[in-house]
Amino acid sequence: MGVLHYGAGHEIAIDDALLAHLKLVVITKLRRNESFTLSWTHSRSEPTGRSTIWLHPAIPLRFVFESPDPATLSPQLLEQMSHSTHSTGGLTIDLDAEVPSS
Repeated sequence: MGVLHYGAGHEIAIDDALLAHLKLVVITKLRRNESFTLSWTHSRSEPTGRSTIWLHPAIPLRFVFESPDPATLSPQLLEQMSHSTHSTGGLTIDLDAEVPSS
């Protein structure tokens, strides 16, 4: 299980494979100076609910992976995630979903 460190002290536990996909999509958007929202339904191990954060180039981010080996990325999932960042609802991820491999 990896961790997305957001801003000052916020940590979001995310499966390494999903975090690898998220990292590529987020870095691509922020490199272009494009901001967007990231939403998720809390995992089964957390209290019921959902969260949304605003991703902006000025807000510090750090991606920490449990595994030292890079995850295999799914082009289809990357395309789907990238496309959703352009919607008014932003990118929504499922913390409990299985991530497909390529």
